Formats: sequence, structure tokens, C-alpha cells
Amino acid sequence: MKIGGRRKYFSSLESIAFTDIVLNMFIFFFISFSLLYTFDPQRLQRIEVNLPKADSGGPLEEKERVYITLSEKGEIYVEKDLVKIGDLKSRLSARFKEDKDLNVIIRVDKKTVFDRVTEVLDTVNLVGIKRISVAVTKK
Repeated sequence: MKIGGRRKYFSSLESIAFTDIVLNMFIFFFISFSLLYTFDPQRLQRIEVNLPKADSGGPLEEKERVYITLSEKGEIYVEKDLVKIGDLKSRLSARFKEDKDLNVIIRVDKKTVFDRVTEVLDTVNLVGIKRISVAVTKK
């Protein structure tokens, strides 16, 4: 009479343990890379807008600049912070007092209502900033 061993069960248990290790590693790397992408500093600074196209766009001087972004919905961002039109003047005034040669670059989405752009330009003018540029992409 031949008695069978239990080797069949050990091989299946080993494959289950290996699968468990591989799945845990997958979950670890998936979470790690998603966190790295979420908190990427370059991604946080950038607010996506569809800039208008122009032939005359060119590089700017290397001086202190403030980016004002107007989204398609009409939201106003100074650098990466969402601000209201009433708070824009105080934010720009504080930066202008520090540096009188301050450059303001306005990034406007193509679909933004022009009335909103006029409000921002008027606010920049009231602060006294003379160096104003509008960001465009090359045609």
C-alpha cells in the first residue's frame, strides 16, 4: 500500500504566499507613485489654461514676476492661490511695495469673458504696475 505525501499542498501554499507578496508590492508602488504625482511641486504651480495664439510672443526678461491666471470659469489665481477680485489689489500692492520693477504676466484662457480680463487689467493699473505682459503660445 502506497501512502501519498503532502507535497501538493506545500506547492500551492508557496504560490499563494508569492502572490500575496507581489500584490503587496504592487499596492505599495501604486500608492507611492500616485502620491509623488499628486504632490509634484511643478504640477501644483501650474494651472492649466488654453492660451491664445500670437506671432509676436517672445521670452521675457529675467526679473521678478507675478503670474495672474484667469481660468475658463473666470477664477483668478495669483501664482497658485485662488483670490477674489477685491483681494487682488492688496496682494499686488504688497508685492509692488517690495519691488518697483515688478513684472505681471497675465495668463488668460481663450474662453474667458473679456470683462473679467478688463477687471484684472484695471486692478493692476490702479496698483501702479507698468510692466504687464499677456502670455500666449506661438502660432
